[in-house]
Amino acid sequence: MQYITSKDNNMVKHISKLIKGAAYRKECGEYIVEGARLCTDALVSGANIAAVVFSQQAAEKYSEQVSTLCEVCESTFVFSDKLFSQISDTKTPQGIMCICKINDKAPDFSSDGVFLALEHIQDPSNMGTILRTAEALGVKGVVLTDNCCDVYSPKVVRGTMGAVFRLPLMFCSDLKNIIGNCNAQKLNTIATVVSGSAVSITELSKNEKKHCMLLIGNEGNGLEQDTINKCGIKVTIPMLGRAESLNASAAAAISMWELLRGLSK
Repeated sequence: MQYITSKDNNMVKHISKLIKGAAYRKECGEYIVEGARLCTDALVSGANIAAVVFSQQAAEKYSEQVSTLCEVCESTFVFSDKLFSQISDTKTPQGIMCICKINDKAPDFSSDGVFLALEHIQDPSNMGTILRTAEALGVKGVVLTDNCCDVYSPKVVRGTMGAVFRLPLMFCSDLKNIIGNCNAQKLNTIATVVSGSAVSITELSKNEKKHCMLLIGNEGNGLEQDTINKCGIKVTIPMLGRAESLNASAAAAISMWELLRGLSK
């Protein structure tokens, strides 16, 4: 256990870079998890925890959580309360954070179930909500295009409420190639669109839903037309009001629930 009080310490600099930079997180293969509940969830969910960092005050206030984390992690660091507050990404830091290794569990598309693909989702709040909902509903895995916001940013990690520890994730530069492979494997690819000519998502058969990948596009522009063209099924969410479209996270939640409804029966 190392006691650190200086912001010039290499570990402090490393944590600051992990908090602020997506490129640095990707280079190191690590990300920051902050908060007593979220750090405990990371441990329970089997996340690969590389280091535990806590403040002197947190060691007293969250003694049980801190002790449990320290028992399973060889690298532990105690920061002064002032130093922890300086590097924390939250307004009211609880004084506990973990450095976790990035999830290397990829989706298994050969298994039945509903998978999700996200194209160019930019808002961290939307991303966190979508992943949290996907894990809660039982989605088998998520594909994300490289132009999505970073799922390992502190804001997204908090928004997922632990889903980022448990969901199999795949990152890709060419979603259309993934769609082609899924089509070849008889995995139904379902594009969500705003179109009167598309099929209502409520009208899909159980066979169409039991082994499929749902695609959700950018908040402002939706899915790219080339992506839509590659998909075997185009669906829309029926709406009775005057709104032309839904927020990306709302559309994803409704669509995932509808696809998964009844599959477990």
